[in-house]
Amino acid sequence: MNAFWLATIGTSLIAFALKYTGHNVPEKFFAHPKVQSVNALIPIALLSALVAVQVFTEKSKLMIDHRLAGLAVATIALFLKLPFPVVVISSAVTSAAIYNWL
Repeated sequence: MNAFWLATIGTSLIAFALKYTGHNVPEKFFAHPKVQSVNALIPIALLSALVAVQVFTEKSKLMIDHRLAGLAVATIALFLKLPFPVVVISSAVTSAAIYNWL
């Protein structure tokens, strides 16, 4: 058994242990208002970090390219409260147009 399989099994055991302990936390702990407010913000922070990494990096290098224009168009469309399909399509079209233009 090589290091890859040891890491895979170890990671799986850690994930199982975290899920198991998460199910055994008392309900009153999650009922606290501060915990609920933090839990509401965690997905937003994770999604923002994912978007930043996907837009500004490529193979561990900082890049500014067509993806930034797509993100800018999506941001403007969201501020204008356009429907979500319009936001996605306008962002994709902008990004693709700039990619093909460059």
